[in-house]
Amino acid sequence: MANPFVHIELHTKDPDKSKKFYAGMFDWNMEEFPGMDYTMIDVGEGTGGGMMKNPMPGDSDSWLPYILVDDVAASTNKAKSLGAAIAKEVSEVPNMGRFSVIIDPTGAAFGLWQPKAGM
Repeated sequence: MANPFVHIELHTKDPDKSKKFYAGMFDWNMEEFPGMDYTMIDVGEGTGGGMMKNPMPGDSDSWLPYILVDDVAASTNKAKSLGAAIAKEVSEVPNMGRFSVIIDPTGAAFGLWQPKAGM
C-alpha cells in the first residue's frame, strides 16, 4: 500500500498574518472551515493543507505533514510499538475522517489520516 502525504497543516501563533503571507506568496486560496477555527488551503494542483492557531502555546510555528493510512488506530499502535510517542490519540473530524499525531523516535512529528469511508 502506498502511504502518500495527503495534507500539510500549519500551526501558527498568528493565523491572519500567515493567511495573508501564503495567499500573497503563492496565490493559494484560503477557505474557512465551517464550525471550527480552521482554514483550508487550496493550492490548486498537488497536496493541499490547512492552518490553525498553534495548539501548543509557546511552541514555534511549524508545518505538520499527514500521511494516508487504511486504519489510523492500527497504524497509531504500530508506531507506538516501533518506539514512537503519541502526541494526539486517534480523534474524529466530523464527517471527514480520523487522525492521530505521532512523534517518531528522533522527535519528528507527523500525522496519520484515515478518511471517512466513501470519501
